[in-house]
Amino acid sequence: MYVILSILILISLATVIIINQTQFGKAASGKRLERIKKSPNYKDGSFQNLTFTPIFAEDVSRFEMIRDGIFKISKRKKPESRLPSKKTNLMTLDPERNILVWFGHSSYFMQIDGKKILVDPVFSGSASPFSFMVGSFPGSDVYNAEDMPSIDYLIITHDHWDHLDYQTVMKLKPRVGKVITGLGVGAHLEYWGFNPDKIIELDWNEQAVLDSGFRITATPGRHFSGRNTKRNQSLWCSFVLQTPSKKIFIGGDSGYDTHFARIGAEHGPFDLALLECGQYNKSWKYIHMMPEQTVQAAIDLKSKVLMPVHWAKFALSLHAWDEPIERVTKEARRLNIPLIHPMIGEEVNLDEFASTSEWWKGIN
Repeated sequence: MYVILSILILISLATVIIINQTQFGKAASGKRLERIKKSPNYKDGSFQNLTFTPIFAEDVSRFEMIRDGIFKISKRKKPESRLPSKKTNLMTLDPERNILVWFGHSSYFMQIDGKKILVDPVFSGSASPFSFMVGSFPGSDVYNAEDMPSIDYLIITHDHWDHLDYQTVMKLKPRVGKVITGLGVGAHLEYWGFNPDKIIELDWNEQAVLDSGFRITATPGRHFSGRNTKRNQSLWCSFVLQTPSKKIFIGGDSGYDTHFARIGAEHGPFDLALLECGQYNKSWKYIHMMPEQTVQAAIDLKSKVLMPVHWAKFALSLHAWDEPIERVTKEARRLNIPLIHPMIGEEVNLDEFASTSEWWKGIN
């Protein structure tokens, strides 16, 4: 009995020590917490989705999840070969050009109407609090924080490790103009030394004017948040970015639901929708879309072009690393939905979308 109790105490102490490390961030307090408590999306001590959203599907037992995690992991969960890539010099871009460069997973850079925008950058080589866990695929880390120019708008969709990377944002901090994120995420950023005057935190359906002709609206997702043991203390968001010449949907993470059609009706059509297509599983079907649902979400949003993200950098589920893009391209082809899938680092012309090669073919 004393041995068991001692072990439990040691585990508890170790947990407290670990989650109090700087990279775990900080919970909201003071005026920020008061604002959170007034949110219509905050209830019973946490943020809520628009519809009932269990983390795990009701028809999946704990035994099935353990079994699948042991026996149903794809042999191709990670690529055996180094992923191909290109290296665009972001420092020397013609400011008149409207382009997008994807860095793998949900990280990408956009230059639109002269403004430089960076979304969910993760350049540390890991999607976890510790570098030895959830490492990136070989070849996917051709960019680092030092390759980024001064950023006008840094957009963080939510505070999960594969979207808010402590090492990366700390390196970028001196070169960021404004940070736009969900309500509560600013507590992490302030704790890490970001100027509060540069942080714009939005609740769902709130809008911020960024500059002349530039505005951004936070819209719902169907997901969750949290960097430690307590979930949903900050808000997960998608965003509608309106520039003088473009309207872009920044999807973040989300399970499929009716919110896509509502966003499409209120804010569409979109020139481009960037939507997650990977890291899904039937066990957590409410918080991550299946690839076929990604295509339907683009239709709901009334997007002219779909770009699937949230794949090709980290293995956060059990499927083969290229299964998401294979399934989403097949469905988009079936429904005749325009789709782009650039190679990591490849420059995409946002004024004239061109077909992109199926660069993942033939990679083991």
